[in-house]
Amino acid sequence: MGDETRNVEILKAAYQRWSDSKGKSADDWLRICAENIAFGSLAQGAPQGAAYLTAYSNRDALWDYFMGLARDWDMVEASMDHYVAQGDRVVAIGSCTWRYKKTGKVVSTPKADSWRFSDGKAVEFFEFYDTAQVHAAVG
Repeated sequence: MGDETRNVEILKAAYQRWSDSKGKSADDWLRICAENIAFGSLAQGAPQGAAYLTAYSNRDALWDYFMGLARDWDMVEASMDHYVAQGDRVVAIGSCTWRYKKTGKVVSTPKADSWRFSDGKAVEFFEFYDTAQVHAAVG
C-alpha cells in the first residue's frame, strides 16, 4: 500500500469514528497526529465563546480544541464524502452540522480539511468551514 492510500485509509477510519461517536473520539485524532503538528482553523480564534477554534503547534495543546468542542457543541451529523490525495497531502471534503449548546443555534456547513502526513502521522492540518454561521451561533 502506498503512502497516499495509507493516509486516506487513516483519515477515512478516523472520520467514521468521529461521525459514529458524534464527536466524542478525540483520542483517535490525537493518535494520528505527530507530536509537533501545525494545526489551524479558519475561525482563527475569533468567535468570542469559541477561542479554541484557532492554531496549535503541538498534539498536547490540541486537547483545548477537542475539549472546547465537547463542552460547547453537540454534533448533529458529520460526513466526509471525498478524499483527494497527492504525495503527502490529503484533502477531505464533506459537511457537518453542530448545535451550540449555550444558544441552541445550529451550524450546518460544507467542510474541507487539508492534511499533510509524514511517516504515517499527521504533521499539518487546516480546516475550512462557514465561519459566519459559527459567529452567529455563538453570538
